[in-house]
Amino acid sequence: MEQNRSNFKNFLSQLFWPLTATLEYLQKYYKGILILLVLLLLIGLSQKEAIEKPNLMQIDLKGAILDSKDILAKIEEAQKPNIKGVLFVINSPGGAVSPSIEISYAIKRLRSKKPVVAYAAGTLASGSYYASIWANKIIANPGSTVGSIGVIFEGANLEALLQKIGISPQVVKAGKYKEVGTPFRKWHEYEKEELQKLINNTYKQFITDVAKARKLDLKKESKWGQAHIFTAKEAQKIGLIDSVGTMHEAKEAIQKLANVKNPVWNKEDPFEKFLRQVSKESANLLVSLLWGQKLF
Repeated sequence: MEQNRSNFKNFLSQLFWPLTATLEYLQKYYKGILILLVLLLLIGLSQKEAIEKPNLMQIDLKGAILDSKDILAKIEEAQKPNIKGVLFVINSPGGAVSPSIEISYAIKRLRSKKPVVAYAAGTLASGSYYASIWANKIIANPGSTVGSIGVIFEGANLEALLQKIGISPQVVKAGKYKEVGTPFRKWHEYEKEELQKLINNTYKQFITDVAKARKLDLKKESKWGQAHIFTAKEAQKIGLIDSVGTMHEAKEAIQKLANVKNPVWNKEDPFEKFLRQVSKESANLLVSLLWGQKLF
């Protein structure tokens, strides 16, 4: 009887040996196999991405505009022939004059080669609105704020604080207006007039470009300019934007303008994006703490 049981066990063992051997192997080496599968998956994805080159590009413009270098580099990248259209996603209160204008005219040049859609994800104001005006289409999120077409120059008067702590600034200068904007004393009237002249000229350039790009009546700039702030619907009514919608509509718009049937979007390295955002936020904080001046 025992011999029969032993024979039967041997028979079952031989019968299911391929299955049990496979299970034992998987149990023993499952970690290595798992790593191998992940590597194969990553290789497969990278090969697929290599085959499927992106045909649409998203460029994000977030936070204060203090420098245009990174955005200009991305616009230059968008010039590649495989990129058929560009979506600018903007959430910025504005910033300095020069970088805002640099971005604006770079988008204008890009538009001459391929369609561009600007999407207001939160705030599209002042310098960031200037940056977007040459896009083929401007779409704003229903909850966004648009406008603030104006120019400002501001600075702190630290004279009382310096007197309190016993510090007196010393200045040697040549040129009547060389100390314009100094934070160490109250500005003289002629200095304010000089700054006002600068602000007025910059504002004139701002509204002239907006009127030209958005086909608005420059004589009615008191309605859409003068640093008025609008809701998305109000901005659409006066012509500052083209439509109100979400990111979904913005992506559909650029796909249609670019005539792309199977969209493949560019992907940004998340770690590089994180480092750049941290660097930018740190720079914004430092500027706001050390120097309270801003234009746009």
